[in-house]
Amino acid sequence: MVRALALTLTVFSAGVAQAASCPQSLDFELRPLTASEPVRLCEEYQGQVLLVVNTASKCGFVGQFEGLEGLDAELQDRGFRVLGFPSSDFLGQEYADEEQIADFCRSNYGVQFPMFEKVNASRRGAQPGTLYHYLGNAAGEFPSWNFHKYLIGRDGEVLASFGTRVRPDDPRIRQAIEAAL
Repeated sequence: MVRALALTLTVFSAGVAQAASCPQSLDFELRPLTASEPVRLCEEYQGQVLLVVNTASKCGFVGQFEGLEGLDAELQDRGFRVLGFPSSDFLGQEYADEEQIADFCRSNYGVQFPMFEKVNASRRGAQPGTLYHYLGNAAGEFPSWNFHKYLIGRDGEVLASFGTRVRPDDPRIRQAIEAAL
C-alpha cells in the first residue's frame, strides 16, 4: 500500500514538474488544421527548435511554402520543425475553409510540416493569452504581413524574428537555425 502510494505520488510529481517546466512560448493549446481536438504545443514540441510562421494561401509570398517545407524536411531529424498558422489578418488572403487550406498547401507546395487552425497574428488581432500575442511581445515586433517568422530555441526562448521579405533560404535564417540546433 505504501509502495503504491509512493509510486502514485512520484507519477503525479513528475506530471506537475513537466507541466511547470513548459516554456511560456509553448504553453498553448491549438488545434491542428482539420483536426477536431487541440494539442498542447509543449507536449508536442518542447525541446525542439521551431520556426513559427503565419501563412496565407492567397498571398504574393505564398511561394515561401516551398522553402519552409524544404527546411522542415531537411532538419526535422535534428530536432527542428516549422509550424504554420494560417491567418486572414492581412487583406483576408486565406481561405475560410480549413480543408481548402490544407488541400492548397499539400497540392501546390507539398506541405507536410504541421499546420494549425487559423489565428490572428497582427498586433491589432492577436488577443492577450494567445500564441501570437506572446510571440509579438517577446520578439518586440508583431507580423506586419503574411509569412513573418519567429525562431524559438530548444529552451522555449524566442531567439529571432524575421519579416515577410526574409525568405526561408535566406542565410540569416539558416545561420540562426544552425546556431540554435
